[in-house]
Amino acid sequence: MAGTFSRIRDIFRSKANKALDKMEDPRDTLDLSYEKQVEQLTKVRRGVADVATARKRIELQAQGLQKQADKLQGQAKAALQQGNEDLAREALSRRAALGEQLAELKTQHDQISDQEQKLVATSQELQSRVERFRTQKETLKASYTAAEAQTKVGEAVSGISDSTRSAGATMQRAQDKIASMQARAGAIDELLASGALDDLTQPVDDIQKELDKVSSTSQVDNELAALKAEIGPGSDGAAGIGAGSGAGADGTSALPAAEQAETGGTGGEGA
Repeated sequence: MAGTFSRIRDIFRSKANKALDKMEDPRDTLDLSYEKQVEQLTKVRRGVADVATARKRIELQAQGLQKQADKLQGQAKAALQQGNEDLAREALSRRAALGEQLAELKTQHDQISDQEQKLVATSQELQSRVERFRTQKETLKASYTAAEAQTKVGEAVSGISDSTRSAGATMQRAQDKIASMQARAGAIDELLASGALDDLTQPVDDIQKELDKVSSTSQVDNELAALKAEIGPGSDGAAGIGAGSGAGADGTSALPAAEQAETGGTGGEGA
């Protein structure tokens, strides 16, 4: 089960990373990174300012102590001039204590000065790096924008080509459908004309069908009679008809003798 849950977790992570990659805009990421570096540079500069302030405070404090020491020195000299050695000793003792404080302040001042110099160097280095990153950032953003524009143009051209191909295929399908419908309409007209398919828009009853059939037959007979009249009795058609009636090639009867006898006998009786 642990292995299954681990695989499921990896799958979700992979899908989440892919989704983030699609949503992530490198230009926004570069701007965010630049802002973070600027924030770090601001913090370093603030640290330099704080250290410089501490150094200046120590210097002011040392100046105040030095003024007090100088004053005590003058007081001790004045006490000796008045013959008050004890007062002069007290003034010198206080001046010595101030000298110890001034020594400690000098040590702190030296340490803070070293820190200040290091922070200033760090700030300058970071400033240079931030400036270089800003230049690179703008260059990369411009390159990404150009690549994105080129990709969109390519996709648009590809879309136009796809649309053209789709339009051509649509036109071809329309032409095929038109040709199919025209062929179907022609076939239906032929079937209606031949009578193999009834025209439901003009219904005809059975009696009318018979009358139409007789009319068609009469028209054929009339055409046949007209052709016979054009050909005339002396044509091969007439000869064929005469031969069919029993005449021979020489004009004599081609009937058998028995039939002639019967004919003759009948004719004699008739005579």
